Amino acid sequence: MGATNKNPDLLKKVYLFNDLTQPELEKILALAYEKAYEKETAVFQEGEIGDAFYIVDQGQVRISTMVPGVGEEALKILRPGDYFGEMALIDDFPRSAAAIAHEGEVKLLAIYKRDFKKLMAEDKEMAYKLMAVFIKTLSTRLRDTNDKLKNIFAIAKSF
Repeated sequence: MGATNKNPDLLKKVYLFNDLTQPELEKILALAYEKAYEKETAVFQEGEIGDAFYIVDQGQVRISTMVPGVGEEALKILRPGDYFGEMALIDDFPRSAAAIAHEGEVKLLAIYKRDFKKLMAEDKEMAYKLMAVFIKTLSTRLRDTNDKLKNIFAIAKSF
């Protein structure tokens, strides 16, 4: 499947994989493809349908969105061990932001949805562990979004 120079310790840094055993991590690593991007090259664009999840191995990736009348708004800078695009593994919605190679020579591990789904069908115990983490991640994001909306409404009322 993927290339052979992949860093096996990288997956241990990824929150989604915290509960996996070493053999399970090796199964995930076997699915991963190495990808390299030059500075300011898009990994994916906002609005594209996602087909992969990415882990930063080297360099930095900028997650950003386009704000009408303003331009690009950087949301986050990701560093080695950070991950992004994981929602593409479980839904078919368009990407909510763009991912752009930001600093240095950017190297990523890409795990494609088709391979991930196949592995989940073959290993139900691992699938259960990963889905539990996805649910926890979504719950945290929903709470964060609710807090941001409360702040926006509070500011809007003061005008």
